[in-house]
Amino acid sequence: MSDDEKDRSGAAVRFPPPLVPIIALGVGFAATWLFGDLPNPISGTERFVIGGSLVVAGFGLMGMAIGLFRKSGQDPAPWASSPELIGEGIYRWTRNPMYLGMGLIQAGLGALFSNMWIVALVPVTWFAIYLIAIRHEEAYLESQFGAPYLEYKKSVRRWL
Repeated sequence: MSDDEKDRSGAAVRFPPPLVPIIALGVGFAATWLFGDLPNPISGTERFVIGGSLVVAGFGLMGMAIGLFRKSGQDPAPWASSPELIGEGIYRWTRNPMYLGMGLIQAGLGALFSNMWIVALVPVTWFAIYLIAIRHEEAYLESQFGAPYLEYKKSVRRWL
């Protein structure tokens, strides 16, 4: 593959990752309808404070990450090419702030809707995103950047 082809190709992600937590919301509501509620340790105003805080934190993480992509002139879509590594800002603490944010939003919405099925599905959401996106992105970034990306992987955790 030539350098020009290498720069134009992106990760082999074929399913939009933001759809995963949206599907999980639907599955959570369906599970409540089919099986009943899971025990809910938060109630009343606590669920609004906790849920709202998680949603705000999730959108904050995603916004910071998208801002860094735009600042560098890159497309945040996982299938778009990445001409340069982003290792500043939120990317100094987590390699996947957008996916982390999606899970926080899902957990927050679960708390706000008082639906613990939605909250319980967050690890499933993150695992599904790993399968459909992260593993492909990591393989692409390793082939695109080599040693600098491997060093970045050693110094920054996948989640937190």
